[in-house]
Amino acid sequence: MNHFNPIARALIAVTGAFVFAAGAHAAGDKATYEQHKATAKATYESSHKQCDSLSGNAKDICQAEAKAARKKTEAMAEADYKGTPKARYDAAEDIANADYDVAKERCDDKAGNDKDVCVKEAKAARDKVKADAKAERDTKKAHNEAVEDKNKVAYKAEAEKCDALAGDAKTACTNQAKAKYKQ
Repeated sequence: MNHFNPIARALIAVTGAFVFAAGAHAAGDKATYEQHKATAKATYESSHKQCDSLSGNAKDICQAEAKAARKKTEAMAEADYKGTPKARYDAAEDIANADYDVAKERCDDKAGNDKDVCVKEAKAARDKVKADAKAERDTKKAHNEAVEDKNKVAYKAEAEKCDALAGDAKTACTNQAKAKYKQ
C-alpha cells in the first residue's frame, strides 16, 4: 500500500539536507557553475543515449531519470552559485518536481487503484519536500531579519556611548561600532 514510503523518505532526507547544508555555502564562482552545468549536460546525453536500447515504460522511466539527474545537478549548481535563500528554495522545488516526474513514470507500470495510490503518494512526497523547503526559507528569512534588528538596536546603544567621546576617539569608536554591528 505504501509503495513509495522508502523513496519518499529518501527524497525528503536528501532534499532537506541539501536545503539545510546549502545555507552554509557562500555564493560560488561562475567557472564552477558553468563546469557543473556542462557536466550535467554531458551526463544527461550519455544517460539518455543508454535509454535508446529500452522500450515502452522502461524507456520512459530511463529518460525521466536522466532528465531528473540533469535537473538536480543544474539546480544545485545554480543554488550554490547564487547563494541565496530563494535560489536554494527554487532548487529544492526543481528537485522535488524532477523526482515527482520520475515517480509518475514508475506509476505507469501499475493499473487501477494501485496506480492512483502510487501517483498520490508521489504527489504527497513532492508537496512535503516543497513545504519543508518553504518553511526552511521562511525560517532563515525571519532569523536574518531578527539578527538585523538586534544589530540596529545594539549599534544605536554603542553609538550613544561614543557620543560621550570627542574627536578621533569618537570617530574610532563610531567606526568600530559600525563594523561590529554591520551598519
